Amino acid sequence: MLAARQKRRTAEPPRAVVFQQPAIGFVSLGCPKALVDSERILTQLRAEGYAVSPTYRDADLVIVNTCGFIDAAVAESLQAIGEAISENGRVIVTGCLGARRDSDGRSMVSRVHPSVLHVTGPAATTEVLNEVLQVVHRHLPRPHEPFVDLVPPAGIKLTPRHYAYLKIAEGCNQSCTFCVIPSMRGKLVSRPMSEVAGEAARLVQQGVRELLIVSQDTGAYGVDLRNRTDFIDGRPVRTGIRNLAVELAKLGAWVRLHYVYPYPHIDELVALMAEGRLVPYLDVPLQHAHPRILRLMKRPASAESNLDRIRAWRAACPQLAIRSTFITGFPGETEQEFETVLQFLREAQLDRVGCFAYSPVQGAAANELPDPVAEPVREERRALLMQVQAEVSLGRLRARVRSVEQVLIDESTPEGGIGRTRFEAPEIDGVVRVRAGRRLPPGEFCQAQIVASDEHDLDALVLASTSNC
Repeated sequence: MLAARQKRRTAEPPRAVVFQQPAIGFVSLGCPKALVDSERILTQLRAEGYAVSPTYRDADLVIVNTCGFIDAAVAESLQAIGEAISENGRVIVTGCLGARRDSDGRSMVSRVHPSVLHVTGPAATTEVLNEVLQVVHRHLPRPHEPFVDLVPPAGIKLTPRHYAYLKIAEGCNQSCTFCVIPSMRGKLVSRPMSEVAGEAARLVQQGVRELLIVSQDTGAYGVDLRNRTDFIDGRPVRTGIRNLAVELAKLGAWVRLHYVYPYPHIDELVALMAEGRLVPYLDVPLQHAHPRILRLMKRPASAESNLDRIRAWRAACPQLAIRSTFITGFPGETEQEFETVLQFLREAQLDRVGCFAYSPVQGAAANELPDPVAEPVREERRALLMQVQAEVSLGRLRARVRSVEQVLIDESTPEGGIGRTRFEAPEIDGVVRVRAGRRLPPGEFCQAQIVASDEHDLDALVLASTSNC
């Protein structure tokens, strides 16, 4: 019953529990940052002795962690809430959609589903997390004895055991006109470096092979703390994204960076990638390539500087894989301005690209801009952009054929497994289909030669496998 945007996940109750506990059902929707919020809630509930039910039928109460970023996400969240109400009846709602209000100030969720027990915003802060827990306690009293030993040291995770999302900050200081995340999650609040490093170490000790670093603005980590000094293993370390990356790299797991704005200091992270300390991969949400549209979006960089920076990054780290996202049909976007994006893609040769047709999210400043683009045109441009990117991707993946790469197996198959190299992130990028003549267990690393490719994925033959990085 646990769900995320790309993949539905189910939390299995520990086999050691042989008595009846109050059971919580949990539906998690949205981005990896919301997934981390879900894990925080579940970790605390398990520490208090609650069981986690994989079905509505066996749950005493259901929590739905929602997404409210774009209209499609709102619709999905409202549908999930309705399903939980229909199947169970006792539902608590949290997450970004919970923070959305109608013009009269009333909760959108409460208006559509008045029978929900309670609605909160994102459980990213201790205050909101406690609010969710208090509502659970009110409607489903906690067990008399908490079984803390049932909770792993790094908490409950909804991802496979071999990779985990590590959220290093909450909120965002940007004011992009198409986005309402800052109004839902607030300004940038960085976690202390010692806290992040400690969680990462516990995850690796639990068997995590890949740490996926997430926040709303990963490159800005530590800005709000004014780079103050923290202590890790008794050593003084100044707070900042580069120093954090250096500390995480010491743990021996893959470290992958997501949601990175193209700030000048990101060059320092690329240098670490060139040294082999970080996975050579950057997730950089560029959103557009025309100067006028970027100004209307209030994005923090220009297309020209972005292209120059990409070239400099690749000169410093030739293996670097770059993923980005774009928006088509932003209010006022002309055909010529859209063509600029297509030309940018051909020149930038990005490895992976996602694209959204502009969605007029309630409360976004961009909704007030003149000359909105008709929805059919927005969708047509989105399809054309992905077609151009498919051609780029086809060429870049074809160039990797005959190379030998390390593959981390995500899923076992009769022929071998489905996994990823350092150049692919889970769930959002393509995969590597590995043939080995035997089942490869998830979490295992193997050396494989790439033998074929298409627009999105690769095929490979295993050369050797090992349980170690």
